[in-house]
Amino acid sequence: MFTIRYGTLAHTAGCLPLKELTAALQGFGIDFVQLALSKAIQDIDTSTGKLSPGLANYIAEQFDRAGIRIGVLGCYINPIHPDPAIRRGEIERFKEHLRYARLFGAPMVATETGALTTFAEFEPYRYEELGWETLRATVGELAEEAEKWGVFLGLEGVSTHTLSTPAKVRRILDEVPSSAIGVVFDPCNLIGDNVQNQDEIVDDAFSLFGDRIILAHLKDIYAEGNRIRHGQAGRGLFHTAEFLNKLQAHKPMIDISLEDIQGPEIRETVKLLERLRSPQS
Repeated sequence: MFTIRYGTLAHTAGCLPLKELTAALQGFGIDFVQLALSKAIQDIDTSTGKLSPGLANYIAEQFDRAGIRIGVLGCYINPIHPDPAIRRGEIERFKEHLRYARLFGAPMVATETGALTTFAEFEPYRYEELGWETLRATVGELAEEAEKWGVFLGLEGVSTHTLSTPAKVRRILDEVPSSAIGVVFDPCNLIGDNVQNQDEIVDDAFSLFGDRIILAHLKDIYAEGNRIRHGQAGRGLFHTAEFLNKLQAHKPMIDISLEDIQGPEIRETVKLLERLRSPQS
């Protein structure tokens, strides 16, 4: 049976000196990490312009010695920041990550896509359109850079962001027709507060872009009165077992990054998730 492999955000262990970080993550029993350099590594300056082949190789070597892959570089910028100068700085930082990703051993660099209401203050009647136009331009530029370096640009949809629905994720894939773009699929982020329609949302996602998923994020949905929160996978309202089986059917052996979780919970959670999956998957 082809097994799904689990990892987590590197900064789940905290922001630590590199060797302490890899030692802590080794104790989680994970296969890979999603590494956001500045959030996870305390003792190395990884700000824009500081990366080099030597530095990327050194960091990758430390993770390799701990038996952990760097499955993805997280560089969660705001690709539609309303200030063009700030947005340009964010884009250049992301491009630098794309250039060095392979030297870290990572096949992709991932980001979310900015709040849906980003331009509401400036353009109250057409803010969604303006946000979309800005996103499309940024994604086009980043996809072109990703193509040069043979890595994926991973885009993550969120119910309150520019890519707020499965249909909008499909739309950006159609409007920026680059094979370098992949989808980071976090079902709970796309479901948002619409928990009662979760199966429809997940099925729409698989139907519209199942072939373009390159990484999955997994957490769970918990009700607190009239509000929801996210937390440890497998024990809440999200239909985890069904999702895992659908994911395995579409993308055998895909990496799943566990989110909204504490380090000590990871081993227990992975065992729970393996039990939830159907025997034939």
